[in-house]
Amino acid sequence: MGRRKIEIKRIENKSSRQVTFSKRRSGLIDKARQLSILCESSIAVVVVSASGKLYNSSSGEDMSQIIERYDIQHADELKALDLAEKTRNYLPHKELLEMVQSKLVEPNVDNVSVDFLISLEEQLATALSISRARKTELMIASVKSLQEKEMLLREENHVLASQKKRNVRKFLTDGEEHVYGNRG
Repeated sequence: MGRRKIEIKRIENKSSRQVTFSKRRSGLIDKARQLSILCESSIAVVVVSASGKLYNSSSGEDMSQIIERYDIQHADELKALDLAEKTRNYLPHKELLEMVQSKLVEPNVDNVSVDFLISLEEQLATALSISRARKTELMIASVKSLQEKEMLLREENHVLASQKKRNVRKFLTDGEEHVYGNRG
């Protein structure tokens, strides 16, 4: 009796659904383990049952390490998306500063509403976060550049040190030949 394709839809019978869940869950975890071994990769599998029970498995690395790597990468993506969204919805820095100057000048301060001040505060906070994010990008780029320069200088230093050792050995060897050569 061969396998037959089943239609992918919710299994109505609760006990059949639970049996299928258990078998397929263990099959999925086994396939993930095989993929990890075959491809020398780190894999994390997290499954939550209909009852809310959590099942997890990892191979290649510890689950917490895989999740930490995911969080770091995903956090950067979310920050970039959030920052892009905020940038689209808020005024450029120059316009924002002009608005602050025009609305908060001494004679006009009494006519400014609380809602306007709240909105202005949000826009200033966003402008500040955008500026900080750009500063962080520039600092990270600068640090990477300096690290690359450091690596090149270390390699150059290593090459020069090995050349110096060869020259010292050659000098000593040549000196011994000269000294012993005169005696013989």
